Amino acid sequence: MALSKIKSSSMADTAIHGRRNLIINGAMKVAQRGTSATGVGASSGYFTLDRWYLYATSTAGRLTMAQVADVHDGFANALKLTCTTADTSIASGEEVSLMYRIEGQDLQQLKKGTSDAEKVTLSFYVKGNASATYIAELMDADNSSRHVGLAFNVTTDWTRVVLTFPADTTGTLDDDNAVSLDLTIHLHSGSNFTSGTLQTTWGSLVQANRGVGGTSFFDSTDRTFFLTGVQLEVGEQATPFEHRSFGEELALCQRYYHEQGNYPESPNSGYEGFCTTAAYSTSATRGVIHLPTKMRTTPTLSTSGSFQLLGGADYAVTAIGLADGGGNPAVAINISTSATIAATEAHELRSSNDQDARIQFDAEL
Repeated sequence: MALSKIKSSSMADTAIHGRRNLIINGAMKVAQRGTSATGVGASSGYFTLDRWYLYATSTAGRLTMAQVADVHDGFANALKLTCTTADTSIASGEEVSLMYRIEGQDLQQLKKGTSDAEKVTLSFYVKGNASATYIAELMDADNSSRHVGLAFNVTTDWTRVVLTFPADTTGTLDDDNAVSLDLTIHLHSGSNFTSGTLQTTWGSLVQANRGVGGTSFFDSTDRTFFLTGVQLEVGEQATPFEHRSFGEELALCQRYYHEQGNYPESPNSGYEGFCTTAAYSTSATRGVIHLPTKMRTTPTLSTSGSFQLLGGADYAVTAIGLADGGGNPAVAINISTSATIAATEAHELRSSNDQDARIQFDAEL
């Protein structure tokens, strides 16, 4: 009897061991871009928490998107949306949603498009300032945007929502590093997305069936939406949330986005070094930055703040651009200056008395 009991427990442990969760940063631990962004809604983008994309079009509503401390059920952080400007006159084409995008090569275990396709279960913890209903949708980006959506309720207390989506025997997913599946939480939708019948089984894209029955997040400036513990897994059984260490979660996020900048604890804060460079003309120099991990694809580079070249003198930097990303995770950058430098001179690229200077590398889906 005891042996049987131990064996059963061991088999259960084995069954849920390993990388079950298809979602990265589901516990909302990592926020490389910052912990809060205000005035969100004028455009779409990745604003705060890594891997969580806020899609917005045509709305006058605005919100604050933030990482907040909210301890419960083994979680210390949550994503919080707060309505700051309401939009109660909803035009037909308005849409605001929270999205998570997944590479095709990470989804082959779904067996989508085959006769033995798997069901998929989404679970997450959610709360708000008042009762509300929103729509969680899966969309196939490889096969003419086939989609399926299920409604869920929000209350003022943290609750765990579990939604099991049916298997789809139509449309295989590409085995590559491009987006194959979108998880979308519809928060605000115009009639273009609500005038049909909610698509609760996989089917061809009908825009009118995507947000049917959902509450408008922008109905009041009192409206809030909290989310954490997001897990998407193969099968029809929701298992306990797969907690990963902060270091592992950060490394997974850095496949899609990484930034280098000043560290508050650094003795050189404001004058943080980025790389050593070698001049190849009298106004330009080149250096190599080593990224912490190989990114999903050749990243795009952007900067914020002020930089300088430290060499024979301090030279102001006028531009930084990607010279060659083919060696990812080691990428070459070109740095331009309006000063005249010696063509054989070595420099250090560093921030110019600017604690907010950053170099960002983006390979998001």
